[in-house]
Amino acid sequence: MKEFVSALSRQEETLGWAPERRWFGSLERWHRVEDISDPPMRVCRYPLQRGYHLGALGRYALIRRALLPRLLAFSPDPAAATLVCTSPYHYPVAEVWKGPRIYYTTDMLCEYPENDRAEIVRVERIIAGMVDLVCANSRRNADYLVREASCPPGKIVVAPNATRERDILPEPARRPGDLPAAAAGLPRPVAGVIGNMAANVDWRLLQDAIAATPWLHWLFVGPATDPIPDPAAERARKRVLSELPNVRAIGPRPYGTRVSYVRAFDVAVMPYQLREPTFSGSSARFYDHLAACRPILATRGVEELLHKEPLLRLVDSADELVAALDLLRSREFDDGLQELRWTASRSETWDARARQMRTRLADTAGAWEQRA
Repeated sequence: MKEFVSALSRQEETLGWAPERRWFGSLERWHRVEDISDPPMRVCRYPLQRGYHLGALGRYALIRRALLPRLLAFSPDPAAATLVCTSPYHYPVAEVWKGPRIYYTTDMLCEYPENDRAEIVRVERIIAGMVDLVCANSRRNADYLVREASCPPGKIVVAPNATRERDILPEPARRPGDLPAAAAGLPRPVAGVIGNMAANVDWRLLQDAIAATPWLHWLFVGPATDPIPDPAAERARKRVLSELPNVRAIGPRPYGTRVSYVRAFDVAVMPYQLREPTFSGSSARFYDHLAACRPILATRGVEELLHKEPLLRLVDSADELVAALDLLRSREFDDGLQELRWTASRSETWDARARQMRTRLADTAGAWEQRA
């Protein structure tokens, strides 16, 4: 979300709003504007009452009281200011906003196990019906919004995740870069896995593949603290990250530094577990790997990736992953697709996503100008 806001701020004056949920948030009147350096953006933090989304009265009273007055205070010309809602529970604010309104959704929220599916569908139907534009980060999410949230198809733009424009190489990378200091000394070749090391990773597949490739060293970059409900998968994660001799797990690193890791991999591996909401989402790490130009191997755990060959190679099992790794080894990890990935990556940036949204919003100008 911050990457998208930062990209927007390079094209239009933009302020990101970051709520801090508090027990007595509706009684507090403070706000705090901060400048963030990575990624560059301005953020206004403000208190939001816990439980603000429970009950229609609470939503109207608490959101309008907590957010709308502050939005108006920072908007000299509200009728011309664009409101981008990143939660369907912001619909009471969108309902009274006079300027352009966008619903930007980065996940299929109804698929989260902790969410009430019927309630999510209900509020998404409300907000999709009143905004001028809906940005969904995957085709599956867009199809759901049309099918279940009754969103007019012409109102939707599919805006997947992306990578930073500054991370696009000036020319295709033919060989991997140097390993960062945190991975120094790791023998090559190196297979890299980045992201949140949680339940959306197929740990049993990795366990088998790593055991079958003793000649390959694996580097895991990302946090591994989220619990995994499946005990067998949890045991596999523990074995992969702390017991296998050809694995180094270095934990989380600042988002802005991971470009140095993805460029250093001999091969990138995206071992997604087939589960929701991951399957219906958009893979940010794919676009980072795309920009790095290195070979990419992925499971079929994200529907978006099923349409990305030959930029990556899809595998269905540990045996297929091992066979693909063996083939790359025989070719010295040069699959000949570096230039194709580099060319594709140049249009897969957050700045391009922001321009896409602004262009589509301009097409709706008549509707919101009439309303204002």
